[in-house]
Amino acid sequence: MNPYIMSILMCNLALGTIITAASYHWFLAWVGLELNTLAIIPILAKHHHPRATEAATKYFIIQATASSIILFSSIINAWYTGTWDITQLTTQPAPTMLLIALAMKLGLAPMHFWLPEVMQGTDTTTAFIIATWQKLPP
Repeated sequence: MNPYIMSILMCNLALGTIITAASYHWFLAWVGLELNTLAIIPILAKHHHPRATEAATKYFIIQATASSIILFSSIINAWYTGTWDITQLTTQPAPTMLLIALAMKLGLAPMHFWLPEVMQGTDTTTAFIIATWQKLPP
């Protein structure tokens, strides 16, 4: 992969993490998580091998599902409370769905079955990024 493209993708990873960590608004946190996900997909698929493509596809499907659950949880919370503020997570279905979505994104048990399969399809550097940097924003 071209070093310029790789540096842009790494900067997008850092930007997504910063946006998510600095947000007080559920929508901005979701945008940061999505930016992080979309930046790692080309890094996962940079090796033209079927296992790398499979790993990138599995990662994208799981992360997109978890992101949609996070967005749905925040919409339900905003519906009941009238605000998109992160600190106002008070209605009962919203925290449960958010916990499930974050467990999916982090690869926590019992939502962890995708993580070993994705790790097997990547090289060591990419697996290190997935196991460390990608766990910071959620």
